[in-house]
Amino acid sequence: MQNEDSPYYQGQRAMMCSALKSKGLAGDTVLEAMNTIPRHLFLESSFHQHAYQDKAFPIASDQTISHPSTVAWQSELLKLSSGMKVLEIGTGSGYQAAVLCELGVKLYSIERHKALFDFSRKMLAALGYRAELKFGDGFKGMPVFAPFDRIIVTCGAPFVPKALLAQLVEGGVMIIPVGEDVQKMVQITKQQDGSFVQKVLGDAAFVPMLKDRE
Repeated sequence: MQNEDSPYYQGQRAMMCSALKSKGLAGDTVLEAMNTIPRHLFLESSFHQHAYQDKAFPIASDQTISHPSTVAWQSELLKLSSGMKVLEIGTGSGYQAAVLCELGVKLYSIERHKALFDFSRKMLAALGYRAELKFGDGFKGMPVFAPFDRIIVTCGAPFVPKALLAQLVEGGVMIIPVGEDVQKMVQITKQQDGSFVQKVLGDAAFVPMLKDRE
């Protein structure tokens, strides 16, 4: 596995984070985490030179790695503290997972596509990040490890899965893009009485969330 993180990539990464900061999408804590992680290693080598542009790129299984701006935005919306238990739906190539690990959370992540599950597991381990990874159906979450302080969904959900709502702690927050062809980023907070408050935060564009895979 090629783990080269040259001064060229470090410089490109710093420029990317500076651009994200100017857009006001995330604070210093999230951007410092993103500035630590070699995003190019989560892409095919043909995309390495372009890895720090604010673009989505194709990865295995006809999926995509999210725009850096989207990763910054979702990460900031979670309002994370070190040590929080976080469930991620859609590990993908593992880049968002690496950002979350760098932010000091206890990460649990599910991926439906076996090729991506295998890749992300190896890549995260190679970079020294520890997470509980599962190959399976994101609609079901990880009830055995619930409840979670935060849940982040990195694929477009046609609806908000009830199983995920049930796995939030009281006061917990879920960030999820909801919709079929066009999605809205939604923040869901679980109240002390078990009810939920939803807030629509803006437009989003993700590959669809898929189910029925064990």
